[in-house]
Amino acid sequence: MEIREIHEDTFLPGIHTVSGILRVDVAKLQWPGDLLHEGGHLALLTPDQRLHTHGDVGDDGGDEMGAIAWSYAAALHLQLDPAVVFHSGGYRGGSRAMLDNFASGRYLGVPILAWRGLCEAASYPRMIHWLRA
Repeated sequence: MEIREIHEDTFLPGIHTVSGILRVDVAKLQWPGDLLHEGGHLALLTPDQRLHTHGDVGDDGGDEMGAIAWSYAAALHLQLDPAVVFHSGGYRGGSRAMLDNFASGRYLGVPILAWRGLCEAASYPRMIHWLRA
């Protein structure tokens, strides 16, 4: 992660990816939890894919579900309230439903994490690896 000014238009305010590195413009960042979500997107990619990622990390539905599951596990690991990630300004109004589902043990996106070797589905939200090899 690099902290620096961002002059490009970005999908998420204050966050831009360059060669797999999250650049953060603290003055423009609206929702700090978005950093974990975008980190989840990068974690699901191979090292070569991460290296060649610029701008928006992607809009693949499976990867989106995986990034959601990864960011929830990361929030718990960091002892953050998951509401930091699943904030009211994101997820097209569905953040409350996601929080409720995760709190009830209904873990969406876990199969993609398991498939990519980051966790075992039965032991989620404990992660084996945080980055895909």
